[in-house]
Amino acid sequence: MMADPVVSGAWLAGRLGDPQARPGVRVVDATLPLVGQPGHGRDSYAAGHIPGAVFFDINAIAAPDTDLPHMLPSPEAFADAASALGLPREATVVVYDAHGIYSAPRVWWTLRAMGYPSVFVLDGGLPAWRAEGRPIEAAGPAPVPAPVETRFEPALLAGIDRVRAVLADGSAQVVDARSAARFRGEAAEPRVGLRPGHMPGALNVPFDRVVGPDGRLKSAEELRTIFAGVDLSRPIVTTCGSGVTAAVLALALARLGREDVAVYDGSWTEWGGRADTPIVTGA
Repeated sequence: MMADPVVSGAWLAGRLGDPQARPGVRVVDATLPLVGQPGHGRDSYAAGHIPGAVFFDINAIAAPDTDLPHMLPSPEAFADAASALGLPREATVVVYDAHGIYSAPRVWWTLRAMGYPSVFVLDGGLPAWRAEGRPIEAAGPAPVPAPVETRFEPALLAGIDRVRAVLADGSAQVVDARSAARFRGEAAEPRVGLRPGHMPGALNVPFDRVVGPDGRLKSAEELRTIFAGVDLSRPIVTTCGSGVTAAVLALALARLGREDVAVYDGSWTEWGGRADTPIVTGA
């Protein structure tokens, strides 16, 4: 079983620049604007980030041959991008974002899907780091490229064919991270052209329920209550609007020991945008 998937600011601060830590800790800023908000994650990074952090552009380190947003790139393309960012596989990688816990889990999941063995999310993200009075810098470091061989863990990725199959045969539970109103089809999708509703048989655990008002991941005891309707002994696939907050649920489930949860990368942007996928509305 993996260690707890989140680390505290104190834990990270104590390891930054530690000459005894080899190859040490690498910090990644994975900020992505909230859906509907203007700007770019790099704007936040340029305004101030954790010292030594490199910026991981979720929209750029993505598959180029699809109109779906930030789909997982090929293992080869990812290895090239990770190499350019100076992220050797031997390092411990800590990912954060400027919201608390929102887009960082997407990169946490991506790194794990690409075979990184030691990846964590900074609990509370940049807001908590700032609130603790820890250092911030505006100048970005020049990453030192690191050799990164190609690896891939296909079990952590669910494509549309796999999702169709598990919904048909019940071999896995599909858990949707969207709001209850969007799940029931009572609220419009933020992306134009998507039908309202949810996949037949899917369960709903809105992602913001697993994160506290302080932007930190809730305790294991609280999470067990939140996931009471999900059988934690059975396979799980998480989904959301575009594959970002589905990773928040995967992070929460990892705190409960379920490090094998798969993320449906295309999520509702793919499913709700097609004419050949079944949809239901209501509870």
